[in-house]
Amino acid sequence: MNKNQFTTQVLNAEKSLYHIAKSILRNDEDCADAMQNAVLHAYEKLYTLRNEKYFKTWLTRILINECNRILRSRKISVPYDEYFEKQEQEQQEDYPEVYEAVMELADTYRIPLVLFYVEGFSVRDICRILKLSQSTVKTRLYRSRKLLKEKLTGEYGYEE
Repeated sequence: MNKNQFTTQVLNAEKSLYHIAKSILRNDEDCADAMQNAVLHAYEKLYTLRNEKYFKTWLTRILINECNRILRSRKISVPYDEYFEKQEQEQQEDYPEVYEAVMELADTYRIPLVLFYVEGFSVRDICRILKLSQSTVKTRLYRSRKLLKEKLTGEYGYEE
């Protein structure tokens, strides 16, 4: 893969990468950092890509690793007052209920859900990205749907 092909592939995957980073980090600045570092790392390690067909899957795995690195590095406590101020601001922005319910899910359920439903990855691709078995991915997707259903029917008053 040459430089132009790499650039084209990255630009084609940019929106998808942002959604994935946002679902993990929830902060636009951190998402931008993660995406930039992932693209740089991918370019440096391009020679390790065995099959160009799996470029997006490979790049997504690099992005998830970078997001996890950022999460580990920012384990800083937030003052109590700042936390509640931020919560109020987020509530005032009036996010759709489904988005809020998805963002409340634990990472183990939220990430496969976003990869499958928002980004359109197949179960097989998600297995490769998250390095999980196919049955584990299917189970997490099932449980995430079940948790979302419970949240949306309970908290937001939607009926079955």
